[in-house]
Amino acid sequence: MRVCLLGVSHWHAAMHLDAVRFSDGEVTNVWDADPKRGADFAGIHGVSVCDRVEQALERKPDLAVVMGSPDKVPDLALKVISAGIPMALEKPAASTTKELLRIVEAAQSHGSFVAVPLPNRFGPVFCAMAALETDGRLGELAYGHFRIVNGPPQRYRDDGVDWMLDPTIGGGGALRNLGIHGIDAAVSLAQGPLRIVSASVANRIHDEPVEDHAHVVLCDDAGTLFTVEAGYTFASMSPGGDFEWRIATGNAYLIDRGETAQCATLDDRSIRMLAPEHPSTRYRLFMADTFDRLRSGKRPAVSIEDYLAAMEVIDAAYEKAKA
Repeated sequence: MRVCLLGVSHWHAAMHLDAVRFSDGEVTNVWDADPKRGADFAGIHGVSVCDRVEQALERKPDLAVVMGSPDKVPDLALKVISAGIPMALEKPAASTTKELLRIVEAAQSHGSFVAVPLPNRFGPVFCAMAALETDGRLGELAYGHFRIVNGPPQRYRDDGVDWMLDPTIGGGGALRNLGIHGIDAAVSLAQGPLRIVSASVANRIHDEPVEDHAHVVLCDDAGTLFTVEAGYTFASMSPGGDFEWRIATGNAYLIDRGETAQCATLDDRSIRMLAPEHPSTRYRLFMADTFDRLRSGKRPAVSIEDYLAAMEVIDAAYEKAKA
């Protein structure tokens, strides 16, 4: 698979490059709105840089990874869709849900392949749940808890993506940026629409215009409870932080803490460790799955419609937090 990376000043660009190479793909060229940052990325990683987006698209890659400042990404994504090139659309892809809807409508009109990297969908607990369900051993879903708490927001300034801390561009703070993973997990598991039971956002530690911690409680039509917690409050500038996915069903209790994962089951009275996949390398799983789906003509595992649904829930959570 030949892949171009567009908007390589995004802090996930190196993860995507690693994921492409790990999945036996080739990064053919890269581009960024800031020519110097594009050239620097290309030089560090030994790839070709394009001066214009059109140059990258004219080479007809098998996939374009679209990243960048969310006030600029919609127009970039529309160019890729118009060129008929499959796309992996990095988050945040728009400053508002209304702007994201522009991309959704264009993708639907063109029948485009648009995969969204929400890679925790490929984590060990989701794989274990799928296996249990296939065997008829999963049981009714009762509860899900999804927490991502990373280090201070200063790291975004250090990475040269200050826009992430401007709510008019990034669309919010920790909930929009990190909480999207947990909200997506809840949406993917819910039976029917999700109702916001409670939502709180706070900015107690860092002097930034976006929230540094958020907590949301949701409920679906079946009465399943979900909690999502996201923050910039972990006391370290090093990669990683406090990560935990917990899911309870009638027969299983699954925990994913990134470096370790386990599954307890009632019917056989067992507690077994699951093969872990660190969150920082789950982009590899996303990319390998995307390549497989492109080759077989299948839809993305996580579609742009899934992303839109999660964005709408976050909008509702922010509104609830204001009440």
